[in-house]
Amino acid sequence: MQLRGESLYSSPPAGIATNPDTRPAMRIDELIPEERAVYATLKPERLPQHVAIIMDGNGRWAGRRSLKRFLGHQQGAKAVQYVTETAARIGLPWLTLYAFSLENNLRRPRAEVGFLMRLLKTYLDDNIARMMKNNIRLRCIGRTHDLPPDVQAKMREVEEATSRNTGTTLTLALNYGARSELVDAFRGLAEEVCGKHLNPERITEEDIHRHLYTAHMPDPDLLIRTSGELRVSNFLLWQIAYTEIFVTERFWPDFRGIHLLEAIADFQRRERRYGAIGEDGGEVEENPERIKIAVS
Repeated sequence: MQLRGESLYSSPPAGIATNPDTRPAMRIDELIPEERAVYATLKPERLPQHVAIIMDGNGRWAGRRSLKRFLGHQQGAKAVQYVTETAARIGLPWLTLYAFSLENNLRRPRAEVGFLMRLLKTYLDDNIARMMKNNIRLRCIGRTHDLPPDVQAKMREVEEATSRNTGTTLTLALNYGARSELVDAFRGLAEEVCGKHLNPERITEEDIHRHLYTAHMPDPDLLIRTSGELRVSNFLLWQIAYTEIFVTERFWPDFRGIHLLEAIADFQRRERRYGAIGEDGGEVEENPERIKIAVS
């Protein structure tokens, strides 16, 4: 199932990030045959700049197989590896994954949270060589200072090791919540207003953007949600104002690079109007003052 948005492209309004002149180098020849077949249907010049994914369904994937939840999380970590490498091969500049929410940290059983932290540390340990091989740069966003110290140390180690890579930037949203991000951004902006004696009436959207966790990246063009749930779950609320949404019934552990490419193919069939009138929006009245308004 897909949430259909608007199809073909128009120019974004001021303040919406646009594509830069350069992209990471592509390695299309490294795609598996099934992925190459889907990629061949795409327009490379209209690939999204930034794809964000709500990775959902690990527990249900395990439950439907009468397995323990931790096995679903382990399989989900493998899906991260597959999807990230496909993103790197097609030269996708930015990939952001909702890996661990603030709500997960507060509301999940402590034993499960502890396992997820160990899994995250193991994933980073096991995949640093693959990140280097695929020229992937790792970034982490969220209230990461509340994560276990050994996990924070491993995150910093991998971020530093991959900081000079020039391919896809993989951003993991960890202990992340969009409302808490906005609270943190407003706190930072308030300090700036007080410290620099800025006039609050002159605050712009760009001033808020500068204080977001994502200030260094463009807003997502495409948001993918797995498992069929029709909600955004407190993820990038500010950033997805004009983002196209694609929802699949597939659980995250079964999601692969080919499914990323299929979502991008759907994205390319849409018209991104940013509030403007689309091609099928009807004829524009040249003199609206002549129209008699009737309300029945």
